[in-house]
Amino acid sequence: MGVATAPSGPARAADRTGPGRAHWLRVARETADDLATDAVAREQAGKTPFDEVSRLRESGLPALLVPADLGGGGADWTTAYAVVREIAAADGAIGQLLGCHYFLSWSARLFAEPSLAARVERQSAAEQWCWGGGLAHREPSLTLTGTATGQVLDGRQSYATGVLVADRLAVRAVRADTGEPLAVLVDPALHGVGIDGDADTFGQRLTAGGSVEFDAVPVAADAVLGSLSADEDVLSPPVALASPVGRLLSAHLRLGMAEGVLAEAREYSRAGHLFRHPARPAASPRDPQVLSAYGELTVLTRAASALTDQAREAVHGGLARGEGLTYDEYAEISALVAMAEAAASRAVRESADRALDIVGAPSASSHLGFDRFWRNARTHTLYEPVAHRLRDVGDYFLNGAHPPFVLPV
Repeated sequence: MGVATAPSGPARAADRTGPGRAHWLRVARETADDLATDAVAREQAGKTPFDEVSRLRESGLPALLVPADLGGGGADWTTAYAVVREIAAADGAIGQLLGCHYFLSWSARLFAEPSLAARVERQSAAEQWCWGGGLAHREPSLTLTGTATGQVLDGRQSYATGVLVADRLAVRAVRADTGEPLAVLVDPALHGVGIDGDADTFGQRLTAGGSVEFDAVPVAADAVLGSLSADEDVLSPPVALASPVGRLLSAHLRLGMAEGVLAEAREYSRAGHLFRHPARPAASPRDPQVLSAYGELTVLTRAASALTDQAREAVHGGLARGEGLTYDEYAEISALVAMAEAAASRAVRESADRALDIVGAPSASSHLGFDRFWRNARTHTLYEPVAHRLRDVGDYFLNGAHPPFVLPV
């Protein structure tokens, strides 16, 4: 007996907007719990995270930001930030991998013409693409050169997140004849693309990072997503929001890692495993020094979280303003994000470092895996140094200078 088809009519709300924030946060928590069960073993093995990407695909999280009518989750950046933070608390490297994917896949909507962006996002959701690469300014630059038969991409990107597992690479290239920077989408399976897992970092080892060599790789016209020029006649305030939107991912990633190490150290302390040093025989969950340390780190992390919430609301408001956004409003948003980055950087570095002191000598044991938090935090903050953000905040506060258009590494 056949199944009767439903009568045609207006799309349901869920079809237009996706399942909602509560659903995605629940999925993120479940995925984070799954990743946490073998986080230490996976990190120590350091294998390319094909299995982890499969877990993300099974959860549906990669298509989170794709509009529902294009086959995606229909969520906004407020939800995406919360998801990255939740995942990062369990596994900082996978949090970075997912955050990079979100930013690069969303960038098609920002830099490309609407019809092209919709086509790319629909295909990305349908085929469950994982995006890797990076749009940050690099030296030397990749070069896009016109030929008699089209365009070709040449050069080497020295480090990029996700390239070892990516279905598509989004990269920055300069047009050979004009020097204009462009966002270019590349299928890594194309002839002339060479990927090398040579990153060999001591932390964030599961971000699938590596270098990519491009040797006369053919680039179709519709694979050029759009301009990355910082000139004001090209860069409108809404497009400039790509900078704070992407950099706020870094703040949420750092907060997630800070919250993750504190939660794990707390469970260890509550279980009564605190190390009793001869000079401090009273070590226990009631030890004043232990309580003070947890108190300081809690205040530091909550303060960074509050500032990040302010920045998130500002970014959300800027995106909602659309074409009505002004350069001054963009500058205020960018400065707030820089403050959040700085606060989150301090929170994760101090939390990851001092958690080792709280746990004591047992934290040096590799089977506990506390060291992964410290290594992940230091690696990420080295690639995204806080000193640059502090300089931007200071220049904005003292001189009213607009923060530069800087895309995340």
